[in-house]
Amino acid sequence: MMFDSVIKGGTVYTPDGVFVGDIGIAGEVISEIKEGGELEGQITIDATGKCVFPGFIDPHVHIHLPFMGTNAIDDHESATKAALVGGTTTIIEMICPGPSDEPAAAFAEWNELADSGACCDYTFHLAVVRFDDLAQEQLRALVATQGVQSFKIFLAYKGALDISDEDLLKLMKMCRELGVTLTAHCENAEAIDSMQKKLITEGKTGTEWHEPSRPRSVEAGGVQHLCEFAERAGATIYVVHTSCGEAVNSAMEARKRGVDVTVEAVAPHLILDKTYAERPDFEGAKFVMSPPLRDKVEHEALWDGLANGSISTIGTDHAPFNFHGQKDMGIDNFTLIPNGIPSIQERVDLVHTYGVCKGKIDFQTMVDVCSTNVAKQFNMYPQKGVLAIGSDADIVVYDPNFSGIFTHKDGLSRIDYSGYEGMPRRGRSDVVFLRGKIVAEQGKFVGETGAGSYIAR
Repeated sequence: MMFDSVIKGGTVYTPDGVFVGDIGIAGEVISEIKEGGELEGQITIDATGKCVFPGFIDPHVHIHLPFMGTNAIDDHESATKAALVGGTTTIIEMICPGPSDEPAAAFAEWNELADSGACCDYTFHLAVVRFDDLAQEQLRALVATQGVQSFKIFLAYKGALDISDEDLLKLMKMCRELGVTLTAHCENAEAIDSMQKKLITEGKTGTEWHEPSRPRSVEAGGVQHLCEFAERAGATIYVVHTSCGEAVNSAMEARKRGVDVTVEAVAPHLILDKTYAERPDFEGAKFVMSPPLRDKVEHEALWDGLANGSISTIGTDHAPFNFHGQKDMGIDNFTLIPNGIPSIQERVDLVHTYGVCKGKIDFQTMVDVCSTNVAKQFNMYPQKGVLAIGSDADIVVYDPNFSGIFTHKDGLSRIDYSGYEGMPRRGRSDVVFLRGKIVAEQGKFVGETGAGSYIAR
């Protein structure tokens, strides 16, 4: 059989094992996987000496994000081009409406923006910031008619995005009834608000005070609070951007009690530490995110969690706000700095460089936490997240021997800085397929703008 495309001679990572062989693509799907090779195609990609992975999936992305009086600087075209050249073929974007917005209108707004610009495939987590009768009715309809399978709640951002405990318990019961996963930003809105007001009153306004205003105990307490409610409601929960071992331990204690809880890490918390946010002359604003960057010792806790399975996924929490013109809104008050460290393009190479190359995790774990586990958790498997016959031909030919540095000039996001500028880099996604078509080669986007598809889960 002559395939449309064949990837030849690479080290192929499948659920059944790792071997040198060929992958045959017909149309948008994987049609054949053959150890030892000998497949023929109209287009042939030589993957000798390289790894062949399923397309990576980012479970935590912000693109259209109204936040703290401004909006994230990327659009769906720029963010998804950046994702693709970094090997990410599917994203899950957070829909973040305001407290007065209707869920149905928010879904329509985000979906329309993505439909017109997204270059990779996409789906959504829908944040729940109101829970009146109309909102409940619309949430049910979105699950039934649009394939929404995950909601998001914030135990932070008092008066803007947080919800009451009464509504949280009702929402969890709805999630259990509908079979929906509830993702959660775990902190404590009241505690943070109190601590931040105290610090500002004391004249402690610089970026170095961001982390002390949201300490590890607040995050761990938020995880414990979420898990206690999930235990009562029988809900499936997913803790996003976990920054420290204390928070992971809170989730694992709940898991031992039978709570269905999954933990996510994000790239910045694995690589950067709080000294970045303490840089002088307001440079630290580039590294303000929530939960904040922690002491370097927490890196080991997170990598250990990935290695032993306590942490199941790695996302980015990509939230791009320019240093000039956006982050500097908080130059006199750290609480006014838009939160976020852009990482959508760098994620896979960061995990390879600082995880695999340093012996913290192996290649199979990298595939699991950056792709397969995400697909399984969020109802996209085996369409996504695996090299298997019949699965979407989302494939990354990865060169583990590429050597360079991370630089802003190589980025396709519209952000005006890189959080990883000048850091050593090992590995690159040499050829990226999205549903059978080559969309990126050696750091360049070569696909069709707007060709991404919505995934109804």
